Amino acid sequence: MSRPFCPLGVRRLGGVTETTPPSVDVVLPCLDEAEALPWVLHRIPPGWRAIVVDNGSTDGSPDIARAHGASVVHEPRRGFGAACHAGLSAATADVVCFCDCDASLDPRLLPVVAGPVLDGSADLVLGRRRPTALGAWPLHARLANVELARLVRRRTGLRLRDLGPMRAARREALLGLGLSDRRSGYPLQMVVRAADAGWRVRETDVPYHPRAGRSKVTGTWRGTWQAVRDMRAVLAEPPTAADRHSTGPDARVAGGAR
Repeated sequence: MSRPFCPLGVRRLGGVTETTPPSVDVVLPCLDEAEALPWVLHRIPPGWRAIVVDNGSTDGSPDIARAHGASVVHEPRRGFGAACHAGLSAATADVVCFCDCDASLDPRLLPVVAGPVLDGSADLVLGRRRPTALGAWPLHARLANVELARLVRRRTGLRLRDLGPMRAARREALLGLGLSDRRSGYPLQMVVRAADAGWRVRETDVPYHPRAGRSKVTGTWRGTWQAVRDMRAVLAEPPTAADRHSTGPDARVAGGAR
């Protein structure tokens, strides 16, 4: 069942509505997403800042992003992780969200994902993708995701069912993880290091729509296999010294997808 959209920062206490605008930046890695950008940026929650990280687009994506009110960061090093980390480094808000820029995920749902981080009940929240159409999530990509979730469970104990790209966490804490992957392994490295550090990790369902244009990763078997190779390399990394001495909370998934 879908959950009604409610802008975060609106609290109801004893029947009284209080407005407390949250401090949230939304990182949107971008490589030739001119077709999807207007739709995506129009749906960023009011008061939240969109940071579009251009990773070498040739279709005018940066100009479109600026025209729709987004902050634009240029990251010349190719790679999904490079773009994500450039956006994280440019962020200034206490809480940072990540979202794909291809219209497969609705940014209006970001408050649902960020809510547990903002209220302190979780440290990292992942949007578990629920396909809305047959072609939204290619079979080879879904199979790869199932295998990676199994490997993550074996490596960290986290019982995740998806390594979704829509996610939220606190900026300073993310920077403290020392994320180093700059390719397809970046999202996984974030989860693994968060688990090693004892973070409370949580999943919540988000609809997953057919993307605009062809995926640079999951659109081909070759791209998917390269992503799996990157992620296997991340899973093979030993815990860092900081992770091994973490005194954080138990990192088991705090509440499953709903």
